[in-house]
Amino acid sequence: MNLALITTILGLGAFTVNSFSLFTSIPNNKRQGTAVFANSGVTRNENFAKLVGGYLFPEIGRRRTAYLKNHPEAEGKIISLGIGDTTQPIPSHILSGLVNGATKLGTKEGYSGYGAEQGTKELREKIAKVLYNNRIEPDEVFVSDGAKCDIMRIQQVFGKNVVTAVQDPSYPVYVDTAVMLGQTGEIDPVTRQYQNIVYMPCNAENNFFPDYSTVPRADIVYFCSPNNPTGAAATFEQLESLVKLCQERGSILVYDAAYAPFIRTPGVPKSVYEIEGAKEVAIEVNSFSKYAGFTGVRLGWTVVPSSLKFSDGTPVRNDFNRVMTTAFNGASNIVQSGGMACLDPDGLKEIDTLIDYYLENAALLRKTMESLGYKVFGGVDAPYVFVGLPSGKSSWDAFEEILEKAQVVTIPGAGFGPGGEGYLRLSAFAPRDSVIEACERLKTAMKQ
Repeated sequence: MNLALITTILGLGAFTVNSFSLFTSIPNNKRQGTAVFANSGVTRNENFAKLVGGYLFPEIGRRRTAYLKNHPEAEGKIISLGIGDTTQPIPSHILSGLVNGATKLGTKEGYSGYGAEQGTKELREKIAKVLYNNRIEPDEVFVSDGAKCDIMRIQQVFGKNVVTAVQDPSYPVYVDTAVMLGQTGEIDPVTRQYQNIVYMPCNAENNFFPDYSTVPRADIVYFCSPNNPTGAAATFEQLESLVKLCQERGSILVYDAAYAPFIRTPGVPKSVYEIEGAKEVAIEVNSFSKYAGFTGVRLGWTVVPSSLKFSDGTPVRNDFNRVMTTAFNGASNIVQSGGMACLDPDGLKEIDTLIDYYLENAALLRKTMESLGYKVFGGVDAPYVFVGLPSGKSSWDAFEEILEKAQVVTIPGAGFGPGGEGYLRLSAFAPRDSVIEACERLKTAMKQ
């Protein structure tokens, strides 16, 4: 069969001869007259091609694995102050909720199958009452498998024809999902910023709080407090000003409150809905991951107020509900039982104990870095300590040096955006003995 005939049969008349380099070279006795592709004939989503490198945390894991391959003697010696993954066991009362949820499935009376995609009525009511003091309605709560997943669902609601604003530096999910949805142009090789994303500088000079009034208007503004990676927690006045600006500019604020339970300073808001008028402009995303050690259990929620509307008057809640009911079958009924236990009085006490443990770790890390003469931020109302490096020092170089010298994994600030260059993020989620040992190693490896 000649090339012209193959082209006609496959409907590929527009292809050039060079296009057929995608055919696999197959021995004649296996061809049997059939054209076989090495690849499919499907064009790749061009937006994924815009993404630079892999997602940050798997990249950290890849570099750790490569180090161990070259240094097998370090196996078992590496301490991770990297990814924010909890390490303490789930406390007994909260665990009993998970166990009871699983046990019920083994009984005729307690068995349940599919539930409401938005979460059980009981859990939504409890979240609204216990965590929000009934500032929100239960039907504005959408229970999910975690905040990270919900950020992508929020992006799907808004689609590609919006402009997104992010803190710089910020949690990578906000930017990467915007790129995947087609909201951006290419990345600028010099600034390392994507076209059509508004980057709001957050640095030591502005206490890591963005001034939204000084940058171009965006449709969607992502804001995280307490912040990942900087550890900064917005004051009531700061958050009030941001809500007001979003009202004036017609923007929707997506408020990431995943680290809210770490706030201990009086007067620092744990929810955006503590601010008057926030229900008209803000979505809040949260998770039990850091509350109760549910990073592997997977349970979160998003609040979409009924009064938040698109420019045509359509409630945003309606479209978010459509995404949830179309692409999600609801959080595990076992896990939601665990969520109910989290919000019992005994569960809340257990959460406080866990949070205190990690905050004590953060205080140790902060004290160590300060003793070495570094400028240190965060670690007070947050589990992250953000360390300023000497002028001109690359954060990726610092990451590699510390791994080599101390066998301690950190996170380079540049991984959170160009504004993070010159910083390292240290996570307080390691076990106490590991944090103490890491501090001793860092005193040597990072001595100035």
